[in-house]
Amino acid sequence: MRQIVLDTETTGLDPKQGHRIIEVAGVEFVNRRPTGRHIHFYLNPEREIDSGATDVHGLTWEMLRDKAKFADVVNEFVEFAQGAEWIIHNAPFDIAFLDEELKRVSLPSVAAIAADVIDTLALAREHFPGKKNNLDALCERFGVANAHRTLHGAMLDAQLLAEVYLAMTRGQESLTIDIAVPMAIIDGMLAAETLAAVRVVMPSADELELHRSYLAELQRECRGVCLWITLTT
Repeated sequence: MRQIVLDTETTGLDPKQGHRIIEVAGVEFVNRRPTGRHIHFYLNPEREIDSGATDVHGLTWEMLRDKAKFADVVNEFVEFAQGAEWIIHNAPFDIAFLDEELKRVSLPSVAAIAADVIDTLALAREHFPGKKNNLDALCERFGVANAHRTLHGAMLDAQLLAEVYLAMTRGQESLTIDIAVPMAIIDGMLAAETLAAVRVVMPSADELELHRSYLAELQRECRGVCLWITLTT
């Protein structure tokens, strides 16, 4: 399955009022594994950016005047994202902006380009009703490091969302682990081979101390909810 984790930054909140996309980024996954392929564009919105929006992402029109316009990169964007399942946090917001941008260049809407769209905000609300489910809250909940996220940014947020989505949807269909026993042919009959004795290597005192230090740091990062310490103390 091919998936694209997408995010945008905009000049304001409402595309129907003429607000535009100023940054778009996407990270590709195939079968839940990152491929290393991505897209990332800063865009000239051809208009001023609301001060409230700049407070969120730090971008101004002066910083973007020399960047490409959406029409200049739309073909590359569509080629990259077409036919994939899109993963977006608060998807209706981003899709509304993308649909307006696509309409401006006479191209089909997102519905005709994406195979499907997963809204991770809706997914998070199903899993954690009544709790904060913005990206920062989800990063904290799933232990995704985001201390460097001082401002919103499409590329950074797409990368963080990818980690959050994988953590939020990670499951194990079966708790039974089947171990295949090697078989050998003896006198024309199948028989189980004798497994080699398992060698147990005990940790040294120094290794145990390093492990305790690692768990203490993990406990601090998890704010006192490190499961490993809880289960072993």
